[in-house]
Amino acid sequence: MMPRTLQKPSKPRAMDPLIWSRLPQELLELVLSFLPLKTFLNLRSTCKHFKSLIFSPFFMSKHLSSSSSFSSFILLSHPQCYHHFPIYETTVGSWRYMLPRAALSSTLLSISNGLLCFSLHNSSSFLVCNLLSKSSRKIKFPNHPIAFDSLTLVSTPYGYHIFMLCSKFSFVYDSRVHSWQKYDALEPFLCGNHQEGVLFNRCLYFTTPEPFSLVSFDLERGKWERSNAELPNELTFVRLVSDGEGRLYLIGGIGRNGISRSLKLWELGDTGSWIEVETLPDMICRKFMSVCYHNYEHVYCFWHQGMVCVCCYTWPEVLYYKVPRRTWHWLPKCPSLPDKWSCGFRWFSFVPELYALV
Repeated sequence: MMPRTLQKPSKPRAMDPLIWSRLPQELLELVLSFLPLKTFLNLRSTCKHFKSLIFSPFFMSKHLSSSSSFSSFILLSHPQCYHHFPIYETTVGSWRYMLPRAALSSTLLSISNGLLCFSLHNSSSFLVCNLLSKSSRKIKFPNHPIAFDSLTLVSTPYGYHIFMLCSKFSFVYDSRVHSWQKYDALEPFLCGNHQEGVLFNRCLYFTTPEPFSLVSFDLERGKWERSNAELPNELTFVRLVSDGEGRLYLIGGIGRNGISRSLKLWELGDTGSWIEVETLPDMICRKFMSVCYHNYEHVYCFWHQGMVCVCCYTWPEVLYYKVPRRTWHWLPKCPSLPDKWSCGFRWFSFVPELYALV
């Protein structure tokens, strides 16, 4: 019996480029839309046509809600991280990526809905950028030179505001008209306040130094107001956090003579009173108080994906409270930091948003 000869597999036939060139635009967009968004973003550099596709009505309608396509991160800005920002992926629970800086000679000041605001050194200007869409805009300071106590970036689907709090004035940049407006500051109530404002009910809220109180600034009307909500007793320091969905939280130390013995979390109720939510467990509280050495000016807070994060400029860890589970945890120290770390730890909530407008 004669042995059968095995036939070599035929080589796949290359598709004629002329066929691809005649592919209808709608069909090409449909085929590319099945790619994972992260993969398609890496293909933008192949040709100008692919780069422009992400802003076509078809792609925008499919990927307008980018929160489902991208992970959320807690971003660390530190002087010893010269070229990158270490980021912690909260859905996985580990340090996984290094985010490149938008500009090497810059300082990250604020993040809001996928937009980052930098202060550019020696240029008297800010840089607002969306790292995902690779778009940016340079914004000149309203006056030169100018010193500000704090800066807050507020991004919405319709544009963004930059709020600068200075000793005698406050300045607001509106991206819809590309201009600054100058307002009187609420002096002396916010003098020396280095905390970012907290967006709640379309206003930025701040806490004042002792005697502690709440004040708000309406970004649209340009008006300051003092809140009537009475704060809890025996506070040694207070910070605010908003979840962006209608809830305002207050984090404060409780004690006497400027020394905190406990840390508590409250939520603003419908009647305008503060309702106690949780008390920090004693062992964790001892560690946190030893971290900040009772220098509460170094303490700041922010909201991140269902978590209230409490930080200190002098400590490389983040204390956070998971609101749905009602549990406290420590974020692990970033492994890329050198062993001999110093102060200057700035933490931010970073949720990539492809269509955040610059």
